[in-house]
Formats: sequence, C-alpha cells, structure tokens
Amino acid sequence: MIVKPTAEGLMASAMAAGKGAGKGAGPAPVHLWNPPFCGDLDIRIARDGTWFYLGTPIGRPALVKLFSNILKLEGGKYFLVTPVEKVGITVEDAPFVAVDFTVSGAGEAQALQFETQVGDRVRAGVENPIRVVRDVQSGEPSPYVMVRAGLEALIDRKSFYRLVELGVHHRHAGADWFGLWSGGAFFPVIPSADLV
Repeated sequence: MIVKPTAEGLMASAMAAGKGAGKGAGPAPVHLWNPPFCGDLDIRIARDGTWFYLGTPIGRPALVKLFSNILKLEGGKYFLVTPVEKVGITVEDAPFVAVDFTVSGAGEAQALQFETQVGDRVRAGVENPIRVVRDVQSGEPSPYVMVRAGLEALIDRKSFYRLVELGVHHRHAGADWFGLWSGGAFFPVIPSADLV
C-alpha cells in the first residue's frame, strides 16, 4: 500500500534519520539512500530562498534547515529524501541563496567562503565553482556557487556587488575575462571587452 506523502511524515523520517548524527553534523548522506518515489509534495523553494508548504512560507528556520539537509538533485529534478521515502519538490531557481561571504588572501591565493540562508558554508574552488549566467535579453547576471552534489546557491545581489569589487582581468580559455580567484581557480564573470 502506497501512502500519500506529507510534510509531517517526511519531517519525522528526516529527524529519525538524523538521530545520532550530532548537532551541526551537516547534510544527511542522501547519496547513500535509494528509497522508492512516493510522489510530489506541495513544497516550493522561491528564487529568494524562501521555502513554502501548501503556498504558505515555512516560518520555522529549524524545519527549513532540516529539509535542506535531505535535499537531492537527481535527473534534473529536486527531491527530499530519507532512508524510506523520496518526494519531489519545486525549486524556482537554485535551492540555496548565498547571503554573505568572507574573503581571505589576495590575488591567485584569494579564498572566498560563502554562507547560505540555511547556514551552509562553502569555499569556492575547483570542487565548488562559481558560475555566472547572463540573461540573453537584459544582460542581467545571475551568479551561482556550487554548495554540494549539484545543489547550487544563487549569490544574492549585495554579495555579488561586493564580489565585483574583488574582480580582476585575466586571460582565460584564450580570451580576456573579468572574474574572480578563489581556491586557486579563476572563475570568469564577464568578457573584459563587454566592460569597455
């Protein structure tokens, strides 16, 4: 018998799976879990990082954090996964928003560490690249940093403006680019010629 998934049932399963992991242990090992698909839940992550259930914002930060720790990207779709169930959810853009960052070092030795709206911390580098997508009509940039296992964070506007102040021009892939160094890697933001 297949039971229709509920947010409450998913929360109970996620809490049970997290027992013994310890506070602040980080994301659950969703890559090790392969439960049956149980259907979709009316959970949506808006572009600004707000989580909604049945059209209403989830007002409990601890619950959002719990759900964010069992998030998985598979075949281009987003799921909340526990050892016993997998439910589909809707993500408008990226599942996380990078709301702040710190910088250490300078030049090619620079390191940028981002923090998401749910408290994840990630240092940009080869394993966690920064990418910028430009809207074809407006040219407006949408910057992202990889958080984990295909899950990205949209870098918020205030942080992106601060990042631009750290940008440098560098020869990359046979062209001159304006971009950012972090973790020994250069991340192109915009062709240098487009800034003239």
